[in-house]
Amino acid sequence: MSVLFFHVMKYKQGDPENPNNDRFILSKRLSFIDVATGWFGQGLGAACGMAYTGKYFDKASYRVFCLMGDGESSEGAVWEALAFASHYSLDNLVAIFDVNRLGHSGALPLENCIEVYQKRCEAFGWNTYVVDGRDVEALCQVFWQATQVKNKPTAVVAKTFKGRGIPSVEDAENWHGKPMPKERADAIIKLIESQIQTNKSLEPKSPIEDSPQVNIADTEMLSPPAYEIGDKIATRKACGLALAKLGHANDRVTVLDGDTKNSTFSELFKKEHPERFIECFVAEQNMVNVALGCAARDRTVAFACSFAAFLTRAFDQIQTGAILGSNINLVGSHCGASLGEDGPSQMALEDLAMFRAVPNCTIFYPSDAVSTEHAVFLAAKTKGICFIRTSRPETEVIYAPQESFQVGKAKVVRHSVDDKITVIAAGVTLHEALAAADELAKQGISLRIIDLFTVKPLDVATIVSNAKATGGRVITVEDHSPEALRMSTDPHIHEALAEKAPEVEQFGDPVSNENTSGHLGSEFTSGNG
Repeated sequence: MSVLFFHVMKYKQGDPENPNNDRFILSKRLSFIDVATGWFGQGLGAACGMAYTGKYFDKASYRVFCLMGDGESSEGAVWEALAFASHYSLDNLVAIFDVNRLGHSGALPLENCIEVYQKRCEAFGWNTYVVDGRDVEALCQVFWQATQVKNKPTAVVAKTFKGRGIPSVEDAENWHGKPMPKERADAIIKLIESQIQTNKSLEPKSPIEDSPQVNIADTEMLSPPAYEIGDKIATRKACGLALAKLGHANDRVTVLDGDTKNSTFSELFKKEHPERFIECFVAEQNMVNVALGCAARDRTVAFACSFAAFLTRAFDQIQTGAILGSNINLVGSHCGASLGEDGPSQMALEDLAMFRAVPNCTIFYPSDAVSTEHAVFLAAKTKGICFIRTSRPETEVIYAPQESFQVGKAKVVRHSVDDKITVIAAGVTLHEALAAADELAKQGISLRIIDLFTVKPLDVATIVSNAKATGGRVITVEDHSPEALRMSTDPHIHEALAEKAPEVEQFGDPVSNENTSGHLGSEFTSGNG
């Protein structure tokens, strides 16, 4: 790190976020580290996103350095990233493997078998150097050599010893993450200071200032949605069309996909903006990491697309992005049981619960093509992680092109003074609820229908006011696992309805949600709030 920060890397020390600075990735949360990757294995994918952005979007001189432990190289995401970087010839990327043989709880399988790390990196298509990680001159040499290599990323396999120079600690097990007793720490610090051979002030080199100015705030909708009420189109296709349209609104919109582009319809974006489409193949963890890297320092508006079910594989990466306050947008198609013929392994039945648990995450669940297009444009401007849930079946357009949408604002799509029950739905379940309302109307029973639009944040005010108008009677219709999601878990709603209609029988426990599941048809879960 001393060689990197005071000899190799070019950056403005007083301006850590400067777009021209070299980037550095490490699993620690410090101001000059762009993506602090939490648990290990996530850093190299984020570094790939930064390097891809630097080479293909910014076309700038900055380089990206990722320092990893040998312990985290057991993570599959590391090897997904190695394959990605090689495939896209990221010659502005350097990965350093700190091989000290010790992991969190003991020795690692390869221990000090440096040649195995070297062969593996070379097999993945990386230019690879082996070096003594404590040899300053050797490190200077290999980092310089890396700058001369074209069309290949560089791996530096550095042999080190954990706790080097500390008596009874060097290369010893069971010291990971443990503080040194103060009486020993003082002596160790003095020992280290006695080895410093210069008092020269070291200053980093200034970066080459060739990164373009970027404005990702300019993502306004260029024209109203081009749909008419009654048109039939799947929200997954409407999402692909909206992404292509958004790409014309801002030339920093970037779309990533995990080999599902012909199903998520992100191929429509690729067709119109091929230079800003990143194929990540079947590697969802790496895809999310790359998106985090692309979005770092506000260099791109990144949308990552896959089946919603597959995004559960990347929860760790999504959670890390939320902790960092990253602005990335995830599109999950083929959600819920409405997927039908594709089978249960492809159905997302836990995704809403997962994303609701992510801090500061906005969840869009549009019900038709018009609301889907608005969701895409709103997500591009919304801070934090955004999740857009889209469906496979074709559904009818119910909103006029001029309809306006806001984050956290539901739509009351059907109401009358005679309404007996408030039905809350979203996505495909809205259309089922409307069909049910038509049938019940023939029997003289009137339903009030709410389209959530955003599941998080929830429009509590609209739900409570309309529930009160129907005597506290509420049904939620959910294309999701019944154990995972309940409107009744919101304490504000529960308290408000209890005040309004204490005489209404309560079904099940509002926290555990036991005995609250019924069925509408064969696919859609209903819970009584």
